[in-house]
Amino acid sequence: MLTKRGWALTVGGIVLAVAGRLLGLLELYVLAAGCWALMAMALAFVALRPADIAARRTLTPHSVRAGDEARVELALQNRGRRATPVVELRDPVDGGPRRARILIAPLPAGASERAHYRIPTERRGVISVGPLESRRFDPLALATRAATVAPTSELVVLPLVEPLLPLPHAPGDDRRGGFRRASAVGATGEDFYALRPWVVGDDLRQVHWPSTARRDELTVRQHDVPWQGRATVLLDVRSQYHDEDSFEQAVSAAASILAASGQGGSLVRLLTTDGADTGFGAGAGHLEAVMERLARLDAGAGDLPALPQTSGSMALVVTADVPAADLAHLARLGDRPSSLTVVVVDRTSSPDRTAAPGTTVLVGPGQPLAPAWNRVMAAAGVLRGATR
Repeated sequence: MLTKRGWALTVGGIVLAVAGRLLGLLELYVLAAGCWALMAMALAFVALRPADIAARRTLTPHSVRAGDEARVELALQNRGRRATPVVELRDPVDGGPRRARILIAPLPAGASERAHYRIPTERRGVISVGPLESRRFDPLALATRAATVAPTSELVVLPLVEPLLPLPHAPGDDRRGGFRRASAVGATGEDFYALRPWVVGDDLRQVHWPSTARRDELTVRQHDVPWQGRATVLLDVRSQYHDEDSFEQAVSAAASILAASGQGGSLVRLLTTDGADTGFGAGAGHLEAVMERLARLDAGAGDLPALPQTSGSMALVVTADVPAADLAHLARLGDRPSSLTVVVVDRTSSPDRTAAPGTTVLVGPGQPLAPAWNRVMAAAGVLRGATR
């Protein structure tokens, strides 16, 4: 394959030959022949000196937060029987004009080399890296030969997460609101639940000696582990109510609420108006899977009647353009209006807000969620404490 320089030399040879024909000058024919001879030697050089290079690409880490940098490690090895020529590596980023270009010095037979570069991540999404291509040139850079040495990899850019207060637990002692279990070994702060006979494996420190003396059998204190709350975030992804900026702001809001509730010990669940449902789950693995789903999320269509009911605390993330009827339908998906928090992402300077049951948090265009959210959640916590 000819490079730009090689094509220029080829065209120059043609021009010299035509000029020699028109002017009748033998010297121009000689120059044209010299150009073509150089091209032939360049093509023979890259064809007869192949570079048998094996490569492996590693992304560190495989997923990053928006705004962070990811490091790409390239491990190269010469599998040929002789040294390689100078090799240029080209690794396209996200299928666009951006690409990493690295020159590798000649590698002896069996030798290895490592290289790396960094990828900036401005926005949430999935960035494709590769395929990695090796190119070798002749000494005059007139011809090149390319080969794919590593497949495409994916870098997942997770949504931006702001530090928020978690969603409050749903009011009432609702069995659907979480899981409850009793244990004979109580942690600090757990409430007394009942007395029961001692069984093998119980901690003797929990023996209730007065009851033991009265019953003439070992009796232990049983403590009640608090209810584990459930937090559901419902994200409206319908494209007719979003522009690019409001959609990214809404996804970031949903990710922040889920992260705060999950780290606070609640079971978390993500629902979207396109029908996706992660189900309730806890732990870092479940939360990471939810964040990756948000990273891959695109605006699209939606069908509100198909959305399932949910229990526990719920946060509804919408824009100010959502019709009142849709907002009322979405609000009815929660089991209690008092456990609903509506996050309204404003696309204009003066939104037409529709009254909804529960608590409303308004976020202006481009504004962070944390100040408004934490102020509302702190006030809600004070009110709950005052009513106890």
